[in-house]
Amino acid sequence: MTRNTALVLDNFLPYRLSVLSNVLSQSIAREYDKRFGLSITEWRVMAVLGCTTNISAREVAERTAMDKVAVSRALAKLLEKRQIERARSPLDKRASLLRLSSEGRRIYDLVVPLAIEHEQRLLAHLDAEEQRWLTRILDTLWEAELVESRR
Repeated sequence: MTRNTALVLDNFLPYRLSVLSNVLSQSIAREYDKRFGLSITEWRVMAVLGCTTNISAREVAERTAMDKVAVSRALAKLLEKRQIERARSPLDKRASLLRLSSEGRRIYDLVVPLAIEHEQRLLAHLDAEEQRWLTRILDTLWEAELVESRR
């Protein structure tokens, strides 16, 4: 950085996206924490396992882009609360596969409508064209970051 270059944090895209993500996550998290005792990380793990069963902890961490330690802690809590189950992989006895338990599925099925309703309230601030552009912009940034990360 040269002396003439300054970082204006409030205009810095990664910072703004990170803060917005945190604010949005905390907003809905208050509801599922109060009703179900779930942290943001625990819900993200459950959300992944609600859509994909029998995957490893490593795959959960990759799909959520969360730190492996945070995922591991969330998995331990969810196992303790019997909201997920762990089984040995039939292909590799050293590997574990994770899935929602029946209790985890029950909670997942109760949280999903809350999350979707929250998303709909948020998106209601955008018209249809703005929603399409938001999706397009997010997809473009996602693809650009994937390309950059492979360099």
